[in-house]
Amino acid sequence: MARSRPVSPRPPRVAAGECAMTGPSVAARQTPSPHDFRDVIGHFASGITVVSARHDGRLWGTTVSAVSSLSLEPPMLVVCMNRQSVTAQAITFSRTFAVNILSETQVATAERFARKGGDKFADVPFSGDPDGPPLLDGSLAILECRVVQEVSGGTHSVFLSEVDRARACEGSPLAYFRGRMGRLDDELVGRAPGQEESASTPGQVGA
Repeated sequence: MARSRPVSPRPPRVAAGECAMTGPSVAARQTPSPHDFRDVIGHFASGITVVSARHDGRLWGTTVSAVSSLSLEPPMLVVCMNRQSVTAQAITFSRTFAVNILSETQVATAERFARKGGDKFADVPFSGDPDGPPLLDGSLAILECRVVQEVSGGTHSVFLSEVDRARACEGSPLAYFRGRMGRLDDELVGRAPGQEESASTPGQVGA
């Protein structure tokens, strides 16, 4: 009788345009490790913002990518920030902040506000009301927000906020993908399924 050979497990068959789910955590249906989760969620491209606030006579700001529209009526945003962030702590007390959506020319601004410590606003031009959050000059868009509810999720504070004022300028956004910043290289064509005529309409795509 011929001796049989061990059969190695075959990798899953992957159709064109799909990716194989691999790795011990997937095979065992375990919760992904923080490293694995960061790597996977990093494939979701987003824009980059600086969230700014004013509290107790001081200016606060940090680079944030976890920003999303929540509602059109009333206009609302969700902003997620680590509870250890001093800017998040300032927002908890001040209850107001601004989301400065950065343009593709503001890489240095994103890097400056991503650092900890120091006077991040030194030599950075901004405007705004004397008692309100600083509004960064050159931003692609700016939304001035008021916190209506703060909840906790894991390591982060989640600010559910109504938008009091908003404005946008012509230009292209600073994009964030897999831990890197840059501009959008490809021309955007078509419209996402389910979206209305306004390209800035927030909300779900499709049904």
